[in-house]
Amino acid sequence: MFFTASKLFWLLAQPVSMTLLLVFLAAILVWFSRRRLAFAALVLAFALQGLMGFTNIGFMIIQPLEDRFAVPSPPPEQVDAIIMLGGATMARPSTARGITELNDAGDRLVTTLWLARQYPEARLILSGGAGAMFEDGEPEAVTAQRFFVAHGIATERLVLEDASRNTEENVAFTKQLLRVKATGTTLLVTSAFHMPRSMGIFRKEGLDVVPWPTDFRSPGPQSLALDFANPVHNLNVSTVAIREWIGLVVYSLSGRTSEFLPAPH
Repeated sequence: MFFTASKLFWLLAQPVSMTLLLVFLAAILVWFSRRRLAFAALVLAFALQGLMGFTNIGFMIIQPLEDRFAVPSPPPEQVDAIIMLGGATMARPSTARGITELNDAGDRLVTTLWLARQYPEARLILSGGAGAMFEDGEPEAVTAQRFFVAHGIATERLVLEDASRNTEENVAFTKQLLRVKATGTTLLVTSAFHMPRSMGIFRKEGLDVVPWPTDFRSPGPQSLALDFANPVHNLNVSTVAIREWIGLVVYSLSGRTSEFLPAPH
């Protein structure tokens, strides 16, 4: 129920959908001769799209999330397991073509591959099922397995968790595997903006993992400014940042994480 509700909510709440809904609202208001309200709805739609696409606000709001956890320094001497959370591959082309097509979060796989070579004795727990409501395709863990095998990682090192659909299920199903497969230091690899919520859920479940953030989107602290270079990219970063902040609020209010904005111990 939570999974379906969250997907439906985000379908309507994301910036592009909100802009479209405001335009539809304006059209309805014009139909009922409420021209001033219609004009206000159009101005709001224009302002929302302009702010998300033509300024750096997305980088500003994602930066605090990315700075919350740092790559461990010095790194652990020994690692028993490396958990990689899903969200880094494109299901439809990967499944149809038998490849591993990466999305913007592809650094998760690249970083995990590097760590796998740094810690050749560590098992890799690949967590990710089919997380989309209306998209057919193989589980992400299967797609990721193909990537690691193609890059020389032995199949016996790979542990697949291919049933989870969101971060909460990532942790719940991975916890069952950790009881059997891991006893020492365990690394957690996910996007830097996603690390606070992930760490909060792992802590809530009583799991001690070492964060290894990757896939950074922001260049660091900055002031609000216009940015016309790549509005599509700006909109994408804004959307990711808003979604993650909403996720933190919802997971905190529903008791799914240990605290609203987890920090390093």
